[in-house]
Amino acid sequence: MATLTGGEALVTALSAHGVDTVFGIPGTHNLGAFAALTSAGLRTILTRHEQGAGYAADGYARVSGRPGVCLTTTGPAILNAAASAAQAWSDSVPVLFISPGLPTGHPGLGNGYLHEVRDQRAAMAALVAYSHRVGSVAEIPLAVANAFSSMLGGRPRPVHLEIPLDLFDACGDVTLTAPVQRSLAVPPEPALDAAAAALGAAHRPVVLAGGGAKGASGQLRALAERCAAPVLTTANGKGVLDEDHPLSVGAGLHHPSARRLVENSDVVLAVGTELAPSDLWNGPYALPGTLIRIDVDASAIVTNADPAIRLLGDAGATLAALTARLPGDRPDDDRARSARDALGADAEAEGRRWRDILTALAPVVDSTTIVAGDSTMTCYYGLLSGLRVHRPAGFLYPTGAGTLGYGLPAAIGAAVAAPDARVLAVLGDGGIMFTVAELATAAQLGLALPVLVVDNGGYGEIRNEMVDRGDRPVAVDLAPVDFAALAGSMGCHGIRIDDPTALTAEVASAWQADRPTLLWISEDRTPER
Repeated sequence: MATLTGGEALVTALSAHGVDTVFGIPGTHNLGAFAALTSAGLRTILTRHEQGAGYAADGYARVSGRPGVCLTTTGPAILNAAASAAQAWSDSVPVLFISPGLPTGHPGLGNGYLHEVRDQRAAMAALVAYSHRVGSVAEIPLAVANAFSSMLGGRPRPVHLEIPLDLFDACGDVTLTAPVQRSLAVPPEPALDAAAAALGAAHRPVVLAGGGAKGASGQLRALAERCAAPVLTTANGKGVLDEDHPLSVGAGLHHPSARRLVENSDVVLAVGTELAPSDLWNGPYALPGTLIRIDVDASAIVTNADPAIRLLGDAGATLAALTARLPGDRPDDDRARSARDALGADAEAEGRRWRDILTALAPVVDSTTIVAGDSTMTCYYGLLSGLRVHRPAGFLYPTGAGTLGYGLPAAIGAAVAAPDARVLAVLGDGGIMFTVAELATAAQLGLALPVLVVDNGGYGEIRNEMVDRGDRPVAVDLAPVDFAALAGSMGCHGIRIDDPTALTAEVASAWQADRPTLLWISEDRTPER
């Protein structure tokens, strides 16, 4: 037991759980926490907006495999981070959001206190796994331990802790709570045996890998090789199997070729995926064969499709146990190559508008590269299926919530988490304006970060949808912005790209630069369809 301030108790507990980096912005009500961060030597990443802090913590978590931490001040500050909390929830990313709350003893109906929000905790509770208001300094370590247990003990989801602002500088007797060790659960023997029997007898097995398989890359590869099973991935599963691997079909469950592959299979093994509409786009698959699902979440394992065989457990441990039960390696029947060629043709047709960009980026994307994409046409019609990545968490993308502005701060978080990686951010001209201030964050950090902005003069997807409806496009065209000059004003290099083929050299050069480099390329502004 030690006598600590609330801020010290918080930071000591975070350190005990392996936290070394916190993203956020100090404010009047959280200064006691920032003082403790400084004394403890934890790294603080000062963003320019709390939404950017949340997205950066998200990118950090996806790449590091450890929870990201976002620390804001009260009221409007934590509400600024709410969109990033919703994004983390939708894509199952462990981010701990911490904010002060109104002081203990504050009148329940309010009295006009600075940053007063009627029920801040309830607002965040609607977006995360849970939101908890701490009642005392002594409770803070337990609250942190509970948060990490929740984020790491099953399906990873974000958590919010609210600490009354007067507790940050108040002293109390504190007993630290050691981290709870994660248990790698494995399904019961009969379920594993049934799954192994089905896979062993299969003639046309297929593996679908989602974001829940990111920590099980080696085990997934071993099983796929044992079964000679083509591997198709969701957006968040992209790179779980190196997309140069002979069994990799690629990413993009929405393509007609992907649907044919899955619906013509006799056994489908889905690992860590909800089979979600945000991945499928065009309705659920018709699965005439046996569906086996591996998931750590008991509710997710029956969501969207109830499998014939349910393997509730950790993806890596379950895949390893399943592979050990399978017979020797099956000869490759060339289905993966045929499926990859067919998906490549679909991707070529869908992404033809961005073909030159994809062709230019391909040579510089290697095993160290992380691409942080935004919810922009260049990413979901182009990069998702048209650019190969070679590592788990090699493609960061806001699939579930589909938020705009994610790509730039997520790239910053990725670069902080993996300083030896080569990180590339890709955004549209609409999306980057949501978090463009984070260029200044990247510049202050001195990150050699290329930020590609593909400018089609507005919200191109929505423009197209209006045209498809027969409507006159309205409120979708954006006035031109000189993005190169804007980047320069925030301490970055800014380069206008007139020829897409120049991107190969410019991106490579940006990774050697002394600061971020914004690469601005304009494309046709007419509707695609």
